[in-house]
Amino acid sequence: MLTSNAFAAASTGSPFYGSPPDDHHAWAIHDQNRPQPIRITPGTLSSADKPGQPPSDAIVLFDGTHASLAKWESDPKNGVAGPTQWIVNEGAMECVPKSGYVRTKDQFGDCQLHIEWAAPKTVKGDSQGRGNSGIFLMGLVEIQVLDNYDNPTYADGFAASVYGVNPPMANALRPPGKYQMIDIVFRRPVYKGGKVLDPGYVTVFCNGVLVQDHTPLEGPTGHMKRTVAGPLPEKGPLKLQDHGNPVRFRNIWYRPLPPRTVEGNTDGWLSKEAAVAKRRETAATLRSNAAQLATDSDPQMFRLAESLVYDKDSATLRKVEQLAGQFANRMKALSSADRANKKDEITFGLKAFQYLTTAEIVPAGFGPKKTLEQIVQTEGWDKEKKK
Repeated sequence: MLTSNAFAAASTGSPFYGSPPDDHHAWAIHDQNRPQPIRITPGTLSSADKPGQPPSDAIVLFDGTHASLAKWESDPKNGVAGPTQWIVNEGAMECVPKSGYVRTKDQFGDCQLHIEWAAPKTVKGDSQGRGNSGIFLMGLVEIQVLDNYDNPTYADGFAASVYGVNPPMANALRPPGKYQMIDIVFRRPVYKGGKVLDPGYVTVFCNGVLVQDHTPLEGPTGHMKRTVAGPLPEKGPLKLQDHGNPVRFRNIWYRPLPPRTVEGNTDGWLSKEAAVAKRRETAATLRSNAAQLATDSDPQMFRLAESLVYDKDSATLRKVEQLAGQFANRMKALSSADRANKKDEITFGLKAFQYLTTAEIVPAGFGPKKTLEQIVQTEGWDKEKKK
């Protein structure tokens, strides 16, 4: 039986199947040539008392050991960074009040970030003076850390707020002393030539509860001043705030995210220029693969035909028309018994030629298609019940 693997190397699914690529999409629907997702081993969930394991592709920033504390440094307002004065306490990185912010030596941009924090079990202070710290994405955008379990404060300074910008949708905190699980999806603003291509956004889960839903960013956050929309650098460190409270952090890891379509990714809606470029790249790969198949063979013909779905090259089209005519005439010359043995090839060929006409690559009256349709009708295959 003919399958896509008869004609396509390292591909899955079936060619000539879903709606073809268009002006703004580089891939067909259910495209067998679309890259497969990378495989990772998922991690394990944390509990309030025990940290989980990160996924296999995560970059670990703090795992509870003194060795991982070496990945962090002090963040002086002026001058050169030095070793952090924060300490490791019971598997957590604990803020030493008045020692200053800390930051990662790693710098990164768009990411999935996981971080767990706990306010002191002994409650002191109120409002912004109770269990206060902050998670600064790229050192610029603050996700608030604050003990708001039973402690009201201004809404845009609440725990899990985008500080000064957007309050969380819910208060999902555990009591002080218990760890809060924070998961963040961060996309920085992207500008080109002074114009915004993507404003950026942040999504936050607190203890598994969605608290920031694709919240648009407005540039760096700040205290008492409204943020101003603008670009951020491509990379920056993760910073944790010293606000005078011995807040603890543990199980900190991130996963870099792939670029968005405005940055060159080819999944999703694209500009016409980007879609055309990617389609031509895919067509070139298919034609290179076809060149390695037997010359003027049916597999080569179908592979070249598949490339036309992405890029209607006139020389390739002429070659496909020639080979398709030869294929159809060979099938037409067979006896009924021999056709039965070639049924899969014939029906696959008809499917391919019908697809090319639907995609307006060849005309509706394409001769090889007409020939195969007549064969299918003569043999009664069109009347068979489809499984």
